[in-house]
Amino acid sequence: MTAEAHAHVSTISPAKRLVMNRLGLWLFILSETFLFAGILASRFYLWGATRPHLDQTLGLIVTSVLLLSSFFMNRAEMAIRFGDRGEFLRSILITIVLGTAFLVGVVFVEWPSAPVRPSMPGEFGIYGGVFFFMTGMHAFHVLTGIIFLLILAYRGYKRHFTPEQHFAVEAGAIYWHFVDVVWIFFYPALYLMGTAVGPMAH
Repeated sequence: MTAEAHAHVSTISPAKRLVMNRLGLWLFILSETFLFAGILASRFYLWGATRPHLDQTLGLIVTSVLLLSSFFMNRAEMAIRFGDRGEFLRSILITIVLGTAFLVGVVFVEWPSAPVRPSMPGEFGIYGGVFFFMTGMHAFHVLTGIIFLLILAYRGYKRHFTPEQHFAVEAGAIYWHFVDVVWIFFYPALYLMGTAVGPMAH
């Protein structure tokens, strides 16, 4: 960075920098929205009014776990706003545990038991491709969210956040809630909408 550019950045007020950071965050969320909207559209284009037989109980459990994690992420953000470091650390760690439980449920329980695979012939391969693409992309975003929250927890433990300066926590909360909202659309599209066809889940 040149001396002139550094001088220009240093003259930006904290309030203006916060506005710019928030704008950048929401532009990123918007781009992710288009990505997931396209994935969701492919589900309806390729599956139509049908869906594979998936484990309904497991789907409901992992969905409930993820939604509960959003509650604790909100608690963590509120806690840091009011300077409650202890509650922030407790809530964000619970969020991480619940997010990890969701990830384990999808990747290590749902995937091995799924009745369809991309390698299957014909329509079952299409069901498998869409299912693993949708859940895989979402799981990847959950994983990146967990890594982000671990960094926030470490920084919170080191007392890097104050009620006045905690944009990183705000960004982490918005990203986490966004990932949860995406699953709110994915869950019915995968597990509830359409007539179940093909082999049963085992």
